[in-house]
Amino acid sequence: MPGRTCDIAIVGGGLAGGLIALALRRARPEVSVRLIESGAAPGGNHRWSWFESDLDEAGRQLLGAFRTTRWGDGYDVAFPGRVRHLGTAYNSLSSEDFAAALQRELAPGAIMTKRKAKILLADGVFLEDGGWVGARAVIDCRGFAPTRHLSGGWQVFLGRHLRTERPHQVARPMIMDARVGQEDGYRFVYVLPLGADELFVEDTYYQDRPQLDRSLLSDRIDSYCEDNGWRGEDLGSETGVLPVVTGGSFARWQAEERTAGVARAGAGAGFLHPLTSYTLPFAAATANAIARAGDLTGERLSAMLGARARKHWSETKFYRRLGSMLFGAARSHERWRVFARFYSLDEGLVERFYAARSTRADRRRVVCGRPPVPISRAFAALTTSRPTLEPTE
Repeated sequence: MPGRTCDIAIVGGGLAGGLIALALRRARPEVSVRLIESGAAPGGNHRWSWFESDLDEAGRQLLGAFRTTRWGDGYDVAFPGRVRHLGTAYNSLSSEDFAAALQRELAPGAIMTKRKAKILLADGVFLEDGGWVGARAVIDCRGFAPTRHLSGGWQVFLGRHLRTERPHQVARPMIMDARVGQEDGYRFVYVLPLGADELFVEDTYYQDRPQLDRSLLSDRIDSYCEDNGWRGEDLGSETGVLPVVTGGSFARWQAEERTAGVARAGAGAGFLHPLTSYTLPFAAATANAIARAGDLTGERLSAMLGARARKHWSETKFYRRLGSMLFGAARSHERWRVFARFYSLDEGLVERFYAARSTRADRRRVVCGRPPVPISRAFAALTTSRPTLEPTE
């Protein structure tokens, strides 16, 4: 093989890969890094948001490198007949600001854009253009790939960035407005006030199939904006199809993509919330863990991250069971009742749920009391397999 180019090669410049590169730069500046991204810039076209309580102090310091929008007075949720305000601070980061910070913070030449990885090995990466990046350790941070080894459903969304003709008067985020039609599965609209005349409006579904009908979702955003009196300039949009994992074989899933000696991080390695599809808290924690282990060889780093991923899978079993009940017990047009009941619970419980740190008492509280779905259907859902998260034509 050709010689070594860097200490650590990171394949995939999304959230997981970018945070790892940043954490290494801050904690171990002597460790040379290459962040290999197939697109024109790290982060792609995306927006990440999180609750202040999702991160520990090390995570908050890491995310402090980025220009973010923060709402210190919390956020709202809305369901038929009820609106609730929760006081936890909320944050949002655009992919443009993500890329700008990485360009500023990382060493010159560390970011390699428009370079697609072809073959990953324990000691380097062959690129599709014939290039080679040799490294002491390689970390695969490419995204989630549909697989027959996991089961569940899908979270499908389209978001639009809008500059309104006049100030919109929205004071804080509406992270879940379920007062909309529920014909196709659990649906809600997500609204972020990014400035006095800027909004991010996203239409999201929890549904059984991974199909994204861009025209339909765009029309529904049009209708939602019209109902709220928001008109203006379309500044761009983003789409996504994310897995909601309810079960399957973690070992077989990971073996499907594993290369000996290559470490794995990000959603493709299992570092996600099974029910909400959130990745940011886990990406930050993983990045800081890698920075603390910056001297490890590829094989030892692969073993360390593999153990962390297995532990995360084990610790998030509760959320996979809830996902099974959401999809299997609640009829499509009534799934909103599950979330409406959840958001009637204690605010601290809600915070811990999103961070995947629910206590035993939290878990009992979530499943006890008057159920939002029939008990018989809930038990049946726990013993019935969901469809696999396989690729579609």
